[in-house]
Amino acid sequence: MTPEELSLAISACLKEAVAAGEIALSASALPDEVRVERPKNRDHGDWATNIALQLAKQAGTNPREFATILSARLKSIDGVSAVDIAGPGFLNISVDAAAAGALAKAIVEAGPEYGTTSVLAGHVVNMEFVSANPTGPLHIGHTRWAALGDAIARVLRASGAKVTAEYYINDAGSQMNVFANSVYSRLHGRAVPDGGYPGQYIADLGHEVLTEHPDIRELTEVAAIPVIRAAAYKAQMKDIKSTLADFGVEFDVYFSEQELHDAGAIENAVSRLREQGHVFDDGGAVWLRTTDFGDDKDRVMIRANGEPTYFAADAAYYLSKKDRGFTEKIYLLGADHHGYINRLKAIAACAGDDPDVNIEVLIGQLVSVNGAKLSKRAGNIIELKDLIDWLGKDAVRYSLARFPADSPLTLDPDLLKKHSNENPVFYVQYAHARSRGTARNAVAAGVDRSAFDASLLDHATENELLSYLGSYPSIVAKAAELREPHRVARHLEVIAGAYHRWYDACRVAPQGDEPVTDVNRTRLWLNDATSQVLANGLDLLGVSAPERM
Repeated sequence: MTPEELSLAISACLKEAVAAGEIALSASALPDEVRVERPKNRDHGDWATNIALQLAKQAGTNPREFATILSARLKSIDGVSAVDIAGPGFLNISVDAAAAGALAKAIVEAGPEYGTTSVLAGHVVNMEFVSANPTGPLHIGHTRWAALGDAIARVLRASGAKVTAEYYINDAGSQMNVFANSVYSRLHGRAVPDGGYPGQYIADLGHEVLTEHPDIRELTEVAAIPVIRAAAYKAQMKDIKSTLADFGVEFDVYFSEQELHDAGAIENAVSRLREQGHVFDDGGAVWLRTTDFGDDKDRVMIRANGEPTYFAADAAYYLSKKDRGFTEKIYLLGADHHGYINRLKAIAACAGDDPDVNIEVLIGQLVSVNGAKLSKRAGNIIELKDLIDWLGKDAVRYSLARFPADSPLTLDPDLLKKHSNENPVFYVQYAHARSRGTARNAVAAGVDRSAFDASLLDHATENELLSYLGSYPSIVAKAAELREPHRVARHLEVIAGAYHRWYDACRVAPQGDEPVTDVNRTRLWLNDATSQVLANGLDLLGVSAPERM
């Protein structure tokens, strides 16, 4: 019995109790889904639900009375062996071995879809992350959000949300002129100007510009700078996209700030927000009255000299997301961007949105790597591509995904290179590889999945493993709801531990001349179910599930 099947069964019992007049609720008051979770103490049963606590007040009764009525009906469900009422009205449900074991077959048959739900169906989300300036390579400061942002997008999609992953290219403003001047100087054999971008990569970009425009050195500086700016920008964005691809991160949209300016979106945003009554003029500048919505001060949109501010672009960009139909906008920002939270929420409120519903700003703390070396190309940074070459995509991505975003993090390269249980990513990947090796050995010994008897999965380690496999969908749903993919990583480690204990206690392939029996065949289903869940979970984290290690 899967958690989803039990949830549906409880929902059916609720509807029956309401129809019979046992519970005084209207059908419309019943939830679309009843949440079932593993109790903290497994002695209390296989599954637990707090539905009685949720609905008792509406039904005009106390939770224990509500739970008593519901438990009588739950006991009649096929596969349910016991229902107990705990505390103020929790329902603890035990299922018989056959019902529990049936989960193994259900997982294998569901395949990659196991763990996906529709709990966030109807949510249309724009999620912006990384968004590094196109003036240099991606570095360690971008690494955490590249890994976490992509993992959050994946768990949201697995939970039914429609997600667009977006990279905002800051290709407007003075830093692009500084970038172009730096490349121009290196092309002419000169040091970059004060405040320019150092590093060998600037010279490398100059060579790429020269390849595309062989006569660039013959142009005047005034004529050359726009050409260099465009060509170097294109080459640097190609490098950024290549690095992200190597890291397993894909964006649906690369959104150009410059195109926002060129399309007149800044002026349009000022006009629209003025119509909403939130724009005012003072001292020759144009302001947005964000203090009405919790910001610490009002923000200038257009300076007295007529130049738009970065804040004006932020407002125009938010309106662009709104116009493109994204009811929820998630911003993933670095540790130095705490000040952006109130101003972005104020923009949402000025645009007529609900800041508590339509916008969410997540702040990620800094990450460091012991022993990491500064980039030879960039000189003063630790490049993401160097981390990938040094530690491997899987080790970096998994390590970044297994901690909450708001916790400072230092990665230990010596640990991440270990092929031992001390290394979390190795521990989980090895469990998957071991399960695939077990399957190959079983098939070689004549074991197949031609038979399945759930009641044969009655060993204590099988019950434990099944319980953790069954919890996986709710873990994914919770990770999506809270934007915390580390919950998936930690649960995979729990599954890996349970699998290793089961592997030590229960053989899938027969020994020696022992005949192949339905116990072997049924255990192969459980083995393959574990493979599937581990693979599904690793995929949500952007980490590979190796067949061999």
